[in-house]
Amino acid sequence: MKVVNRIKSNQDFALTIKKGKYVNAGVFHFALLKTENNHLRIGISVSKKLGNAVVRNKIKRQIRAMCDANVNFEEPFDLVIIAKTKFLENSFQENEQTLCDFLHNENIGVSK
Repeated sequence: MKVVNRIKSNQDFALTIKKGKYVNAGVFHFALLKTENNHLRIGISVSKKLGNAVVRNKIKRQIRAMCDANVNFEEPFDLVIIAKTKFLENSFQENEQTLCDFLHNENIGVSK
């Protein structure tokens, strides 16, 4: 995922979570906010409850890989993906399917 497609600042995370549409999908919580940008930006949050830094970074890399493979970045949204403890219980394919289902339901644009 390109750097331009990432949410980096804490203010952007907070704004998206506070004012955006919040959806619980079991494995993930999603916060989605329509923006003035001409591209989709994604922020990933992983709680310390899921494990140490190595485990959390692995989860973030997996979510980025899912996004790279399935997301059309030409939509004007900010999306915050919050991984929950069920993420570790499911396989990569199950987690990826949950992400794809959410993107399809919200008409964000899955590239597949």
